[in-house]
Amino acid sequence: MSCGHSPDTANPREETAMHDHRRLGRELDLFDTDPLIGAGLPYWLPDGATVRHALEEYIRAAERRAGYRHVYSPVLGKRELYEISGHWSHYSDDMFPPMDLGGEQVVLRPSLCPHHAVIFRSRAHSYRDLPLRMAELGAMYRSELSGVLGGLTRVRAIQLNDAHIFCTLDQVAEEARAALGMIADAYRALGITAARHRLSLPGPGGKYVAAPEMWRRSVALLTRVLDDSGLPYEAVEGEAAFYGPKIDVQVVDPAGRESTLSTVQVDFHQPERFDLDYMGADGAKHRPVMIHRSIIGSVERAVAHLIEAHGGAFPAWLAPVQLVALPISANELPTAQALVARCADLGLRAEIAEPERGTLGARIREARLVPYQAVIGAKEAVNDHIALRLRDGRRLDPQPAGDILTRIRALVAAHDTALWDHDGEAA
Repeated sequence: MSCGHSPDTANPREETAMHDHRRLGRELDLFDTDPLIGAGLPYWLPDGATVRHALEEYIRAAERRAGYRHVYSPVLGKRELYEISGHWSHYSDDMFPPMDLGGEQVVLRPSLCPHHAVIFRSRAHSYRDLPLRMAELGAMYRSELSGVLGGLTRVRAIQLNDAHIFCTLDQVAEEARAALGMIADAYRALGITAARHRLSLPGPGGKYVAAPEMWRRSVALLTRVLDDSGLPYEAVEGEAAFYGPKIDVQVVDPAGRESTLSTVQVDFHQPERFDLDYMGADGAKHRPVMIHRSIIGSVERAVAHLIEAHGGAFPAWLAPVQLVALPISANELPTAQALVARCADLGLRAEIAEPERGTLGARIREARLVPYQAVIGAKEAVNDHIALRLRDGRRLDPQPAGDILTRIRALVAAHDTALWDHDGEAA
């Protein structure tokens, strides 16, 4: 989706350049990099941090509603942890070298799943506890080569929206379908679309766990989930995780480059490696299945895609500044200041574009990416009204400020991509 600010005459190459997240991210003061910090290690500026925080809070709330419990786990682990999980033998080329601490080797983690397996193992579980849904927005690190690093899409320090569901075999299909539903809901709220769904299978070579029966069962489960969902998909060899197949949700940037944003994976391998178990209804120990699922993947890649998909004109709930107050003259400045304070009390992000920053037209153009522009003239100030302009160019007749803020707050709370509800009037 595009924000629609570029002229219709722009050619595809110009459109791609205009929406490149690296350029926009710097122009809009969202993120930047510095050689002193290092390649592939971007830092977030205040507006970018606001977008990231809003996205993270949306995901946490969606996960809580879906029955997930959140945990925190360390970004370091002993080398032995990754030897048990299989990462060391199958994935060490993408991991940072071990650090020697008091005779023990510790590693920056390349994923969160081994930590979550250990957390599950730390307490006894019964079949009544399952499915146990464990979620974390956690940091992980990949030793990416300098030549492939770029903006937020390929980085070395990653904040991953990760979760692991420990469940019985009979629960796998339902949990995987529910995860796909959460992904679809998130894409609607974010105003983005999936280009396609991919069933990622193992390919030739030794990077996969050698367990043919395990692969057969997990592939069959995910194939059934996709077939039952009615989603069109393509099966692609060589794209599976080393421990199991996955459903990848693919997105495409303005340049036509495809990448994976979201994923659902079935894993019989790590429960076996970590000797995970639960007590069944029969009083015997049973092995759980582990579902890996990420609704938006890494926060970095998700924000990069959102910048490009919307050209920086984020949905209102995600925008760094949701409302800008535009007093026509200095006389209306106190009213504008009071409006911004009311917005803060309602949890809305607002700021003032003071008259000294230019003409009203210039300030409106400067705030073109802000969803709501509240013009306050002498008449509006006296009556506690706002002449509201929407980012898409629509204008509303002056209305009571309280009514307008109530409507905006409701749209933001609903994570609606519409700038105005259907009952409102906008010309």
